[in-house]
Amino acid sequence: MATFLYKLGRFAFRRRRFVALVWVALLALAGVGAASASTAASSSFSIPGTEAQKAFDLLEQRFPGASADGATARVVFKAPDGQKMTDPAHKAEVQKVVADLKAGSDEVASVVDPYAGKAVSKDGSIAYTQVSYKVSGMELAEETREALRDAGKEAQDAGLTVEIGGDALQAVPETGAGEIIGVVVAAIVLVITFGSLVAAGLPLLTAIIGVGIGVSTIAALANVLDLGSTTATLATMIGLAVGIDYALFIVSRYRAELAEGREREEAAGRAVGTAGSAVVFAGLTVVIALVGLAVVNIPMLTKMGVAAAGTVVIAVLIALTLIPALLGFAGKRVFGRKARKRAAEAAVPADVAREEKPNMGTRWARFVLRRPVAVLLTGVVGLGVIAIPAASLEMGLPDDGSQPVSTTQRKAYDLLSDGFGPGFNGPLLTVVDATGSDDAKGAVDRVVSTVEDLDQVAAVTPATFNKAGDTATITIIPKDRPSSAGTEDLVHAIRDSGTELKGDTGAEVLVTGATAMNIDFSQKMNDALLPYLALVVGLAFVLLMLVFRSVLVPLKAALGFLLSVVAALGAVVAVFQWGWLGSLFGVEQTGPIMSMMPIFMVGVVFGLAMDYEVFLVTRMREAYVHGERPGQAIVTGFKHGARVVTAAAVIMIAVFSGFIGSSEQMIKMIGFGLAIAVFFDAFVVRMAVVPAVLALLGKKAWWLPRWLDRALPNVDVEGEQLHKQPADAPEDPDEERRLVRV
Repeated sequence: MATFLYKLGRFAFRRRRFVALVWVALLALAGVGAASASTAASSSFSIPGTEAQKAFDLLEQRFPGASADGATARVVFKAPDGQKMTDPAHKAEVQKVVADLKAGSDEVASVVDPYAGKAVSKDGSIAYTQVSYKVSGMELAEETREALRDAGKEAQDAGLTVEIGGDALQAVPETGAGEIIGVVVAAIVLVITFGSLVAAGLPLLTAIIGVGIGVSTIAALANVLDLGSTTATLATMIGLAVGIDYALFIVSRYRAELAEGREREEAAGRAVGTAGSAVVFAGLTVVIALVGLAVVNIPMLTKMGVAAAGTVVIAVLIALTLIPALLGFAGKRVFGRKARKRAAEAAVPADVAREEKPNMGTRWARFVLRRPVAVLLTGVVGLGVIAIPAASLEMGLPDDGSQPVSTTQRKAYDLLSDGFGPGFNGPLLTVVDATGSDDAKGAVDRVVSTVEDLDQVAAVTPATFNKAGDTATITIIPKDRPSSAGTEDLVHAIRDSGTELKGDTGAEVLVTGATAMNIDFSQKMNDALLPYLALVVGLAFVLLMLVFRSVLVPLKAALGFLLSVVAALGAVVAVFQWGWLGSLFGVEQTGPIMSMMPIFMVGVVFGLAMDYEVFLVTRMREAYVHGERPGQAIVTGFKHGARVVTAAAVIMIAVFSGFIGSSEQMIKMIGFGLAIAVFFDAFVVRMAVVPAVLALLGKKAWWLPRWLDRALPNVDVEGEQLHKQPADAPEDPDEERRLVRV
């Protein structure tokens, strides 16, 4: 592989104008495709194989036109102190709002008058109107949302408190600010790392081109493949992360090759042949992690993973071709002006002039080699302590009760809790399929009486039958809030009772609604976690065996990753579930951890962790294969790789930390979780635990059974074949045939 990539790098360097034009043409083509494609609606959300989804599908069949999975909103009214919502003036204002809502959009399916629907609290101070829509919350037009927001303004002017809750106000979180912060910090870190604006600009430019092509392609295919807008968000986040990382490693290796006195084309070829091999395998691990999301069997997640994986493939191809082409255009400017001046005065290559003293990576590696046991114990015990809260992990999905207290959704949630009880915010919709029963009405009555006897039930509404009279819906109001353990227990209790009732009456009882759907979603994510981990870590283990020709190094990489992820989950639980340091991170409401969080962290962080592992340890392996002692190989790996890996990790932490400032609790949690996980993995596991373990293992670290060594193909990531061939291939005819001194 190294030889093929070496030739590819030299070709891209020589034919740089052609290569650059190809990528510009691809970007333009993707841009035109995205611009000409019709605006994509958000993809439909479904959870195949769950009871809640089965109930939704049944409702669509038996209650056509009822929009069972459509968005809902509750417009909540509160009368001034000492007054009631039943006062004639307030009643008139509310009925005017109801009329405005009905006429506000074609997407409205129904609006319930609170006085006709008995939606007034016992003390008369709070009332609400229920608005049902024909499409889901993510598919609502912005004009419909605006009509909903504007509906209560006149009532507010009349002295009523008006707040709006429900998923109709749900929108795709905007992450532009976080991305901009990440790119700015990345630029600063790259300038500090390279000391050259040109060298710093190359990774940023190529990452943006790669993300542009990937996201534009997603936009162009969104309608055809039913891709939601969240797909582009994940692709952007991952594309920026790996795009900057991969280009950073190629540029850094190119500068190191120049520092050894090689011609520019030769340096580009060797950079792509060595660092490029690591990029290919690092990219493969990320692709495995993202495509592996298909294990969860939720179509939306599968599409998100595959689309993001496509963006990663683009980032790898750009690093292998466009980077060497742009390095050809950059000339001597890949080094800073001061470095070039010092090099010219000293008549030695720029990096040699700058690195006469041992750098920080070298000094740290030597420190670890002197005290490997102390460093190892400190790292493992420290992460182990931080991981303890993960044992108390409770998973769920955020609802309006987890919104900041300043939002209208949270205020509406609190008003409904005050007026009607906390369970009113998470009603359970129970569907009774009585097609298998001889007495449909009797079976439904039996279900109602059974449910009413359960402990956690606050109220049960009368059953509503379809036209055929063979299916009924019953709304159950729990005593506790939607995300509570009590409500989850109630869902399971209803389902357990339904199993017994089916045997007695022949009627099937299904529980659905947003609360039940969230519970099923959390359970499905929880069930998929171990198979997903086994698939991702197993395939990556095989891949890393190919790269490192070792059994223990991949095993150490996988165990170290698991340690950092569990520690990161512990930190997330401590902050977002327990509330520790919550005010520092703007956590206004503690609660269950988002059920997607563990799998999401495994998928994203695993890819980045393996990046750092491959780039750092490949350089050690390369030095060891070329004759250095194990301890010296560790020092060499850190000498060349520590600064670059540190820069890459700081950039990623900055990108993810930019999302902590979001007002959305879910986005805040994702940003914090990913940032802290990258910090633990890069600076504790890869920079401390890994060299300590390798120092203790010595030559045993690179042990591989002979039969396995013969069975595994030799991919030559270290570039051993490159050292066997002469470096006197023809140079670019436009360049002078001499050793470049910069």
